[in-house]
Amino acid sequence: MGLFEKLGFKKKETLDKGVEKSRSGLLDKLGKALAGKDTVDDATLDELEDILITSDVGVKTTIEIIGRIEKRVARDKFVTQAELQTMLREEIIALLQENSADKPAEFDAELPNKPHVVLIVGVNGVGKTTTIGKLSYMYKTAGKNVLLGAADTFRAAAVDQLKIWSERADVPIIEQGQNADPAAVAFDTVSAAKARGTDIALIDTAGRLHNKKALMDELGKIKRVMSKVVEDAPHEVILVLDASTGQNAMQQAKAFTETVDITGLALTKLDGTAKGGIVIGISNELKVPVKYIGLGEKIEDLQVFDKVAFVNALFGE
Repeated sequence: MGLFEKLGFKKKETLDKGVEKSRSGLLDKLGKALAGKDTVDDATLDELEDILITSDVGVKTTIEIIGRIEKRVARDKFVTQAELQTMLREEIIALLQENSADKPAEFDAELPNKPHVVLIVGVNGVGKTTTIGKLSYMYKTAGKNVLLGAADTFRAAAVDQLKIWSERADVPIIEQGQNADPAAVAFDTVSAAKARGTDIALIDTAGRLHNKKALMDELGKIKRVMSKVVEDAPHEVILVLDASTGQNAMQQAKAFTETVDITGLALTKLDGTAKGGIVIGISNELKVPVKYIGLGEKIEDLQVFDKVAFVNALFGE
């Protein structure tokens, strides 16, 4: 039995509600573009291109999607509105599928390492600490032993904020306070995780991006000291982005991937934005899978990203 069944959560309903603003805008634009049309022509595809771009899918990804649809329309000759919408879903899912695992693993799935070490990165204000807190809660509720590492020692109150989340989620935390050496905190966290038989260690990092070399040097040091304790640590590097910032999130993501080897993305605040299309664009352009999405303020409002469920929720059933 999956985690959401155990807790009585209705995952689909949460997802549908979480992308409601994005879905409303997208379906309204599609409805107006296709109104009164029996078949799909070049003008319709031009309108569809504009709709995707204004929904923050991004120019590059939109052109790729439209190109795929144009080939199918040319091949099938006669295409109805309903068929066009089906094609649109299929091509978006295909783009996401190329960048992610065949099936998302839920929080109660077996982890590939013990301890499984995850480094969390992202600029200040995107919901990084909140995401770590929610992850710790979800993994613990799924039966995992979780340990937090407060290695964001640069920003005032960052350690205190993570301590509050550790208390809310009822998971232990390793911290040395503000201005401590981040690598030392990471080393202690991984050492403690190994000694305690912890399943997963989630380590916060400084959220500054004004100096790429300093960021690279700091994260490089953190990786080196962790790998001395647990081989191949960190096993994942998750970049947290605020979906409500649209193309600004895309620029942040590009800047980070130029500096850090990102293995997955966490998109926060999807419930508060009509820019849900950014999920598609970022994943496709960066060739990095979206792993988690935040759909609300509650501690349980975090889901493992399921591309098929997401596209269906975005376009309605």
